[in-house]
Amino acid sequence: MNIKDTFLENPKQYEDIAELLKALAHPVRLCIVRGLIEMGGSNVTNIHSCLNMPQSTISQHLSKLKSCGIIKGDRNGLEITYKVTDPKVIILIKTFFE
Repeated sequence: MNIKDTFLENPKQYEDIAELLKALAHPVRLCIVRGLIEMGGSNVTNIHSCLNMPQSTISQHLSKLKSCGIIKGDRNGLEITYKVTDPKVIILIKTFFE
């Protein structure tokens, strides 16, 4: 099987992977994902203190990661703890930062 046949058989798979990689391609989002993996999850306040950026900026990046299915937020009262839920992303990030 050649590459052309693979793409023609399942272009949606390639589109989904490209979207995931686009979301990870931003340095701040890459840092957030790496931190979430290393910490096992975190809330916006902790991420904010690590990155020294406006909380609104971090929330926008979290929203993008969430919409791509890379992270999930679990609510506990007023606090939301974000975790990386895509196992492929965990493997990818661990490979980059070995």
